[in-house]
Amino acid sequence: MEGGTQGATMGLDKDVIAEPLQRSIANIQNYRQQAASLLLYQAVLTGDIGQAFLHLLDSLIAGDDLTTRLAYGEWFAELANHQQSWHRYLISQILLADNAFSQAAQTISANQSEQIAPGILAAAHYDLDILETLYNLPAEHLSQWTAQITGSSVPPVMQIGLEPKFPIKFPYGSDWHNATTELADYYRTHGVGIFGQFTAFRWQAQTAPFQDGQLLGIDSTDPISLNQLVGYDHPKQQIIQNTEFLLNGYTAQNVLLYGSRGAGKSSLVKALLNEYCDRGLRLIEVPKSNLQNLAQIVAPLRRLPQKFIIFVDDLSFEEDDEAFKALKVVLEGSITARPQNVVVYATSNRRHLVRESFEDRPAPKDAGEIHTWDTVQEKLSFSDRFGLTLTFTPADQPTYLSIVRELAHQANIDIDHDHLDWRARQWATRHNGRSGRTARQFIDFITAEQGSKPS
Repeated sequence: MEGGTQGATMGLDKDVIAEPLQRSIANIQNYRQQAASLLLYQAVLTGDIGQAFLHLLDSLIAGDDLTTRLAYGEWFAELANHQQSWHRYLISQILLADNAFSQAAQTISANQSEQIAPGILAAAHYDLDILETLYNLPAEHLSQWTAQITGSSVPPVMQIGLEPKFPIKFPYGSDWHNATTELADYYRTHGVGIFGQFTAFRWQAQTAPFQDGQLLGIDSTDPISLNQLVGYDHPKQQIIQNTEFLLNGYTAQNVLLYGSRGAGKSSLVKALLNEYCDRGLRLIEVPKSNLQNLAQIVAPLRRLPQKFIIFVDDLSFEEDDEAFKALKVVLEGSITARPQNVVVYATSNRRHLVRESFEDRPAPKDAGEIHTWDTVQEKLSFSDRFGLTLTFTPADQPTYLSIVRELAHQANIDIDHDHLDWRARQWATRHNGRSGRTARQFIDFITAEQGSKPS
């Protein structure tokens, strides 16, 4: 029975209940042995739900009344907490699997699964047979075996039928053994592991000594779209073209977006992810404080088929900043070639990213560094290491009002244009000046104001 089993169903499978206890235990042992025999897809059962499932099978085999009741409760609770049925959980774990087969599959051409090593392909066939068996285990059998082992007259409540958030595209048919081609196509299109589950990531540096940093997937990304970003059409088209180069496998430029605050520099980068994530684009946000980890972040991305934007927001450096050197290596490369599938997109309010003071400039009586001008030039030229520099100038009044009108049109705000312009000018004067951000805040206010009026 599939994951939509009615939650409060109490009917008994007479064939299961009629089984002698020894035969039931033998059936349970067979499922447990098959689960233990997985070669590539062991991780399918290492999550909370999978571990609760294995614990339930072990408890049923042991035959202890209290342990079995507790194990069934834990399994049901995990399904409820994750809002998944057992069947849908198995499918989603298969689609997210990060193993030798899925890694090989995502790098091959369409319908070319024979390019995968024969041993790995055979192991995938073998595991899919086992996973199909576990999938076809009726949920009510687990419930009824629990009742049989514990001597209950009524089996416990069966699993709830909640829909998962993960898109289910794996076949429900009976021919899982030959589904490797379809699975390979899925892995190649959507990615595997964390890169198949998320499109945006944030780097978390080590939190304790001898502990590596890690990428954390972001569940809810900013939904901003390119058509919501009005104005600055030239830099917008330039960064779109550069991103297209990246996605098409050409050498793309690292990009510096600099200019006035509130111009939409960060929003533009986020909108690119929403536009192109279905073509394999991924975004990794790296705080300036973690730039010294860039080499560690970039190294494993080289072998992946996805394309990555390393996003650094509000970038600037103090003198002798170690992050300056780390970013310089990634922008220019070292003895190791720069990955073709990785670019850096950074935003800044400063054209010269390394702060310079008048004291940095050489004077004839300087007794310090001999080649002081070389140091000054290195600081001033750092932004030149970005192949593409996009400028966002402060919005003048016509630009600001055009942004307001377009956003009002997108929000279906019905206000006379002259009155809208007057209120928009008043808003800019009383708040943060003219910018795309101010226009968005103004439209959000008008939308809430109109929505709160009694009909």
